[in-house]
Amino acid sequence: MNATISTSIAEIDAAQWNALLTNDYPFLQHDFLLALEQHDCLQPWGWHPVIFQVHNDAGELVAACNSYIKDNSYGEFVFDWAWAEAYQRHQLPYYPKLVASVPFTPAQGSRLLVKNNERALKQQLIQMMQSFCVKQNLSSAHFLFCEDDDMQVFHEENLLTRFDYQYHWHNQNYESFDAFLQTLTSKRRKNIKRERRIATQSGVKIEILHGTELNELQWQKLYEFYRVTFLRKSGAPTFTLAFFKAVAHYLRAALAMHNDEIVAGAILYQGNNTLYGRHWGSVEHYNQLHFEVCYYRGIEYCIDHKLACFEPGAQGEHKIWRGFLPVKTRSAHWIEHQGFRAAISEFLNREAQAVDHYGHELMDASPYKNVAGKCSAED
Repeated sequence: MNATISTSIAEIDAAQWNALLTNDYPFLQHDFLLALEQHDCLQPWGWHPVIFQVHNDAGELVAACNSYIKDNSYGEFVFDWAWAEAYQRHQLPYYPKLVASVPFTPAQGSRLLVKNNERALKQQLIQMMQSFCVKQNLSSAHFLFCEDDDMQVFHEENLLTRFDYQYHWHNQNYESFDAFLQTLTSKRRKNIKRERRIATQSGVKIEILHGTELNELQWQKLYEFYRVTFLRKSGAPTFTLAFFKAVAHYLRAALAMHNDEIVAGAILYQGNNTLYGRHWGSVEHYNQLHFEVCYYRGIEYCIDHKLACFEPGAQGEHKIWRGFLPVKTRSAHWIEHQGFRAAISEFLNREAQAVDHYGHELMDASPYKNVAGKCSAED
């Protein structure tokens, strides 16, 4: 086996890279990662690609991990600001660090891409990355929004593990939105019907378009909504319009029209079996329109297209009442400094107890008549 490191996905054969992907996750596709690099979504915000690879003697790519050297913690959604502050108080550098994730994308997926899911190759990737961190004076390596197979290996390799919750909707082979509503309690069913009625009673019309169908005006409006939302919240619109156009084949646009004007929109991505909700924006406030565009139309889309899951993005307890139940998201962390490793391990143990208790409280707010068979806080 031959281990190599690249600083651009462009250096790696697209067919061999994509052959390592075993599910419908769009965010690790070669062209998606390349678009991030080519359209100014990374370096301006402190994401510097480092891609670890293992080839067999025939030159075939058999294992890889897409990661980034970071000089900040922005855009990760697994918050370690307190760890960085603790390092600073002890006059030690926490940055730069290594992060294996997809920038600005809190969606669970494979982090150790390995042919035939071979455990020894996953272990080799982890060890490569640890050695790299030591040689490059990086404080730590972080694997964010990981799948269970990877988490088992991280645990065996003695990495620290952490979990939190997102809110996902799972399709129980519903024939229609009304069939989904019938699984909810009377109170929640009536609330959703009322919100949907208010959202469209002023004549607002909504449709979901494939990214490749958008005309230039629609692109401009959609990007304006995306930028305005971030700027209103004192954030930074890190994705460029050129990037969105480059990944249009994965993108879906939920557009709201009023008096022939585009007044609101949401950006979504579609895998083979999952819809991912991302960015929302509007030119002015329309009562309940956010819920209709970002949640209810996405649920309808999944039902109509036989998609199994809808992940509407990070955070938002209000999603529970609208049919999205808490699902655990997991991360793994390697800390080079032994003293801080012990301190962070103790912190994570305390945090896990509190977060687990919180997850059970969230499930108590379930809108379903019978939660069994759907997703749960124990998943």
